[in-house]
Amino acid sequence: MTKRIAIICNYQLLPERVGGMDYFFWDFDKKCSENNIETDWFFPNNSDHGGYSDLTIYSDENKSVENNFLDFYQENKPVYSNIITHFVELCTPFFQKTKKISDAAIIAVDHNPRPLNGYPFKKKINKRIKGFLYSSYIDTFIGVSDYTVNEILKDFGSHLKSKTQTIYNGVILDTILVRETRNTVKPLFLVASHLRESKGIQDLIEAVNFLPADIRNEIKVDIYGDGPYKNHLIERTKQYGLQECFSFMGSKPNLNEIFCQYDYMLQPTHMECFSLSILESLSANVPVITTNVGGNTEAITHGENGYIFKAKDIKALTQILENVYLGNKKISINTRELIANSFSLPKMTEDHFQLLSDKRDQI
Repeated sequence: MTKRIAIICNYQLLPERVGGMDYFFWDFDKKCSENNIETDWFFPNNSDHGGYSDLTIYSDENKSVENNFLDFYQENKPVYSNIITHFVELCTPFFQKTKKISDAAIIAVDHNPRPLNGYPFKKKINKRIKGFLYSSYIDTFIGVSDYTVNEILKDFGSHLKSKTQTIYNGVILDTILVRETRNTVKPLFLVASHLRESKGIQDLIEAVNFLPADIRNEIKVDIYGDGPYKNHLIERTKQYGLQECFSFMGSKPNLNEIFCQYDYMLQPTHMECFSLSILESLSANVPVITTNVGGNTEAITHGENGYIFKAKDIKALTQILENVYLGNKKISINTRELIANSFSLPKMTEDHFQLLSDKRDQI
């Protein structure tokens, strides 16, 4: 008998920004189809780029993705075995409303990073209240890192531990070009990030400004990405006279082919959940210099496949940059092997599908 599931995803479909989650959605839909599971996808917008042309997508740009799903359900009365949410706020009245109209098992996947210093007290109380009121309407909570799982329990209550688990994000290894040799002196650096304040690129600019003059005059950092903080960052480089150090490359759809042109990736972020760009960089055999936030330390082991420093610690970042640039510190291993073993897209897809299969068999 054919099963039917719904996936509600508050994720904009943008042809110019195809990333790891897009490939996961395409692969997951294919996996379901191969196993006689029909999948209805609810996104904020529609698109037919890449694998989205094969998906059954319902969208309404005049409604939230949650309300669009609820209206669709009331009108069509589909019978779902599972309802899965991605990038949707957890423990809200939406889950209560959904449980009232459907017997489906509800799986909520949390991709959301938390602020570096935690939520304000009022918001902490509000989340705990929401956990008390609405967590019972979610059958399974999924965090994309152990960090995320711990934050779910911290936000909504430790009583959720028995129905909360980690499924790591993954990347497609075959599409990522690999760097064969790495410069141990005067390496090339890249940043791949949305340009907003929380990504901490302003800290990187400060750190480069504190480097010895001979290094500061030579070091090159290419920044890939766009965002509301771009002009501020450009002005900051001008303020310190670092225009020759930093090149703003804009958004590129083929980062999988670009990582291998560099020796290290820099990610001075203040908040992170579990970074796909870190996994993609490691897959290209490009070590990562990043902060100790979110799930970063679950992918990066200091001194083994990259370097970890405390978020906002500009002095520590300057020291790492200086030592790496001069060759006093270097990463020698092939960083791709970790990804192949633990963070591949096929493993991510299979882990999510197995969860679905387990729930499906219970219904």
